[in-house]
Amino acid sequence: MADDFKPYVSAETKMKELTLPAIIFGAILSIILGAANAYLGLVAGMTVAATFPAAVMAMAVLKPLKGTILEENTCRTTAAVGEAVVAGAIFTIPAFLIAKNPETGAPIWENIHYWESTFLMLVGGILGVFFVIFLRRVLIDDKSLPFPESVACSEIVKAGQGGATGAKYVFGMIGLAALLELLKNNFGFLLVKGYIKHFWVLPTVRNFKLMTSDLRAITAGSNPTGGIFIESPEASPAMLGVGYIIGPKLAAIVFAGGVFGHMMMTPLFIFINGTFGPGTDWLETTGAVWNSQVRPLAVGAMLVGAFYTLFKMRKSLGTGVARAFKDLKQIGKVSEGGDETSRIEKDIPYSITLIGIIALVIPIFFLYWYFSDSIIGAAVSAIVMTIAGFLFAAVAGFLVGTIGSSNNPISGLTLSTLIVAAILMVVVGVKGAFGVAAVLGVAAVVCCSSGVAGDIIQDLKAGHILGGTPKVMEIGCIIGVIAAAFVMALVLQLLHTGYASTGGIGGTDLPAPQAGLMAMLAQGIITGQMAWPLVIMGAIFAIALILIGAPSPMLIAVGMYLPFHTTFAIFIGGIIKWIADGYIKKRKLNKEKAANTGILLASGLIAGQALMGIIIAGTVVAGGGESIMPSIIKGGSPWLALPVFALLAWILIRTPAKSAAE
Repeated sequence: MADDFKPYVSAETKMKELTLPAIIFGAILSIILGAANAYLGLVAGMTVAATFPAAVMAMAVLKPLKGTILEENTCRTTAAVGEAVVAGAIFTIPAFLIAKNPETGAPIWENIHYWESTFLMLVGGILGVFFVIFLRRVLIDDKSLPFPESVACSEIVKAGQGGATGAKYVFGMIGLAALLELLKNNFGFLLVKGYIKHFWVLPTVRNFKLMTSDLRAITAGSNPTGGIFIESPEASPAMLGVGYIIGPKLAAIVFAGGVFGHMMMTPLFIFINGTFGPGTDWLETTGAVWNSQVRPLAVGAMLVGAFYTLFKMRKSLGTGVARAFKDLKQIGKVSEGGDETSRIEKDIPYSITLIGIIALVIPIFFLYWYFSDSIIGAAVSAIVMTIAGFLFAAVAGFLVGTIGSSNNPISGLTLSTLIVAAILMVVVGVKGAFGVAAVLGVAAVVCCSSGVAGDIIQDLKAGHILGGTPKVMEIGCIIGVIAAAFVMALVLQLLHTGYASTGGIGGTDLPAPQAGLMAMLAQGIITGQMAWPLVIMGAIFAIALILIGAPSPMLIAVGMYLPFHTTFAIFIGGIIKWIADGYIKKRKLNKEKAANTGILLASGLIAGQALMGIIIAGTVVAGGGESIMPSIIKGGSPWLALPVFALLAWILIRTPAKSAAE
């Protein structure tokens, strides 16, 4: 520890920290935040760090119980890890539902397998905690790592000690977003679907008469002569919240991918095919072409984009890997935290941690044996998983210290592991459905491990600033992982069943882009049955984007993979953030305070819609395919979604400005 470092709570201070209320509320919040991010990740292909809402919620539930700041820190750390477990799980486990059995053509899994999924999340999450225990000191004490989100989170907690918790922003937006989602999906009072679905623009407007007759044909229910299918942005509080958090630049990049995929490539593929004539159902045609041709192309672009992201980070990655080996050599030289060690430097002893790692690797070997039906395949999988898991945990920790956990490229790291594992499965002769399952099993553990490692190092740094005990936070993280892991498989199955009418996970409403990428690559490498021409076209497209200096080809590819109304809504959220920033700048208000308030508001919007989406899915399951909620008012118009946009924009602009002016 640096000699000049002074935590908010001194090392000598004795204060309640590991208490039953902190752990219980932390575990419950871990499940809630994890479930919200599961929904968000399946819909939008990205998650947001739960550190900020977890900090606010922890203060809100413990202050009435007169909890200490260190109890709040323990609760926050326990709560935030649920999002990290889910971030790893949703990028990989849904791939079992999307990947096909080469012999039968059926999915590898028809439904989520509870025990297998739970065990993958448990092993990956707890391994991530154990790996970070070895890496904590060197990463946290490194002055070259700014840990931007950790510092911001600690400032929110410090401000909360004076009464400014920000809980009203989070919980208020959760309630509003939940209400809007309920109205949209059940009562039909405000919205039917939240976006306009039937609007066409002819590729060549020969005359106004032809254009207007085409639009009349749509209104009358007959088929138009052809054109570009356009959707409006969905009135989705969660997607607007995502766009607001990632900002106008990244939101515009994602939307650009949607424009490429839906407004250029889909009509281009239809035009090239030339077999669609009068009487064709164009709505179904555009959906089928996008799903079967544009999406594989987007997978190729995502593949190149992921590796390009890793290439741009090659120096940081190299430094992270070097540190991992260096720390491994120093394990025996660092104190395990005896009585002479300062409270704020005590970890779970390394001896216990090492035993825990071994205790997890042995059963995962048997699970991989079950997946691969091969002892050699299981051994190879376990070795790849352990080595890659530790190295990528170190890399994830280093990257989070540099750029924050929201930008941690765990899907790219997992993709590297998946390809290595798939090639090794082919080499050792494990093919077909067994090979695909084994590869996805390795990817799931590594992805959960990397996600948890990055999140935990961020939370440990925030706790370090506040004066928390590492050992207590590490215990809290393990409890949070266990709580989330035992519930998330049920949440995934609930969503898969509740949205079965639109294809479940991997369908229209829950596209799960990263899982689709993992499934296609694992299946393609193992079986050799991939739509390689389309994948190669997508890869070439991404290379072209790189050559012209386009920002983030990976995000452009994700935008191509997602439904257009989703990327459009994210873009609108980014525009709202741009307007808000301009408003704050023009009035010379406190930018940092406004930014923190905006993040809390947007996080509440995401959590509220996600939780209501899960509840609605539960009512569909309970009703045997139809929601058991009463439909009070039927009808409505998507045009009435406009007041929703206006309301959310007003809140996201005015509230941060008002907070910054106080």
